[in-house]
Amino acid sequence: MAENIKAKAQVDFKCMSEKCDGIIKFNLMDVSKENLQVICPKCHSSYDFDEELRGNMNKLKKLILAVREAEHILGDCNVSVNVPGGEVKVPYALLLTRLNTMITLEVGGKKVDFHLWVEPSSPDTFR
Repeated sequence: MAENIKAKAQVDFKCMSEKCDGIIKFNLMDVSKENLQVICPKCHSSYDFDEELRGNMNKLKKLILAVREAEHILGDCNVSVNVPGGEVKVPYALLLTRLNTMITLEVGGKKVDFHLWVEPSSPDTFR
């Protein structure tokens, strides 16, 4: 089951305080904690996640865990891109290591980009 897989996935977003440019970071795997609160390291503004935001983050967590569970077959998976000369197959695992993952959610009436950084399960992953 995907829930039993150990994973670390750091999420970060820009502080929403007007005069602060701090970056708030937290582990996506902690998002299920009922009283999760993250704090800006620069201005010390605190952020509580309401039920809807935690629900969206939990869906993202489940997606990450599902990808982690499928790692053993990712070497056989490709994304095909049609180009004028034919078709180019890009290994799916390569995409996971080269593309930045981001989810944009509404927080307090503002659209906020949450950047996701997933730690591979082993040094040999995606090689």
